[in-house]
Amino acid sequence: MKKLLIATLLAAALPFASSAASAAVIVVREAPPPPRHEHVPAARHGYVWTPGYWQWTGHRYSWHRGAYVRARPGQHWNAPAWHERDGRWAFERGGWRAGDRDRDGVPNRYDRDRDGDGVPNRHDDRPNNARRH
Repeated sequence: MKKLLIATLLAAALPFASSAASAAVIVVREAPPPPRHEHVPAARHGYVWTPGYWQWTGHRYSWHRGAYVRARPGQHWNAPAWHERDGRWAFERGGWRAGDRDRDGVPNRYDRDRDGDGVPNRHDDRPNNARRH
């Protein structure tokens, strides 16, 4: 009975896994047009500007305008981009990525001094507060 239940759950989840994997990468033979110059409105406090990009619609490219989105603490916006690989163009989706809390260039997951106070986290009583050891 247990094996039948597991097999049923796996069979039900399999179509969703394949559709998610196929939707993650878009590959096109035709190069995207050059990016458009956008007028960036005045900066808004607590928001991040996300630049526009060319999106492939299945038959042609369409321009998606840039916009301000609410900033997320501890994350940074990674803009969408097209990359050429073997004569084909692959689209890398943009989105929020784990940030660099202390802005030292080392991603948080590899950072051993998260608050940038010079004391490694294993010896720091307060690893997220640069003013206290």
